[in-house]
Amino acid sequence: MTRFGYTLMTEQSGPKDLVRYAVAAERVGFDFEVSSDHYSPWLTSQGHASYAWSVLGAVAQATERVDLATYVTCPTMRYHPAVVAQKAATMQLLSDGRFMLGLGSGENLNEHIIGEGWPPIAQRQDMLEEAVQIIRALHTGELVTWQGDYFRVDSARVWDVPDDGVPIGLAVSGEKSIERFAPMGDHLIAVEPDADLVRGWSDARGPEAASSRTIGQIPISWDPDAAAAADRAHDQFRWFGGGWAVNADLPTPAGFAGASQFVRQEDVSSSIPCGPDLDAIVEAVRSFWEAGFSDIALVQVGDEMQQEFLDQAAAPLLEKLRAAAS
Repeated sequence: MTRFGYTLMTEQSGPKDLVRYAVAAERVGFDFEVSSDHYSPWLTSQGHASYAWSVLGAVAQATERVDLATYVTCPTMRYHPAVVAQKAATMQLLSDGRFMLGLGSGENLNEHIIGEGWPPIAQRQDMLEEAVQIIRALHTGELVTWQGDYFRVDSARVWDVPDDGVPIGLAVSGEKSIERFAPMGDHLIAVEPDADLVRGWSDARGPEAASSRTIGQIPISWDPDAAAAADRAHDQFRWFGGGWAVNADLPTPAGFAGASQFVRQEDVSSSIPCGPDLDAIVEAVRSFWEAGFSDIALVQVGDEMQQEFLDQAAAPLLEKLRAAAS
């Protein structure tokens, strides 16, 4: 059965509001909640970037049922993998086993802030592989010393470790990354409704592997006023159309503003469903479950419409999504 999630968008809402939205999203029936992990918003008009791990800790205590995840954390620059291992273990304990650690190779936007530059993609993939190995080792609860190509760990132990460890989801975008990371991860994370990714992930894991969730994400701009929805999507989400190659490498919100300055409103509204039509949103989401995704997280664009979306549209939308996906 397809599961539908709600995105805690740290780039567009403050921390207290995010916790409030998380509670409301659980109440209206979302199955899971994912949080972005950013140091900066994509565009200055979004206006926020609170610390995802503090927010998730609060959400874990304020909710009871929904699964939680980072979508995604980069464990290679801004965070050392040993620190990520400790944070993830603590989150799993606080949430009573509802947490998944979503990992990816990151974006320059968030990682350049430590002043260590931005490595090329091949190096970032090498760093991610090594980081996952370190996190897995530390989640055994054993003493770990590591001397790798990129990281050192000196006599480290995560003392509070959940009995079953922490499931890891890995963000992939193509055949090479699938071949490399599918054997290392528990679940697939991707932002494109690509059936080849899902099939490739399953094939790379092999027939003896444990069942794996395939988790996608799609932005929507619900609003009773279609024109306002389109305006908001253009103002805050025009960066979305740049594609991974652009999104991974631009360093600042000013860079994203420059790169997207010629993106038209109609360009955005043609790729993001805008307005009150729930059936149009269902049709946009459909491509993910038809591609084989088991979990689909929705991103409602704009902080100013979050509560109204949750109060008015989320429950009937979930009903329509589940009926269509079944």
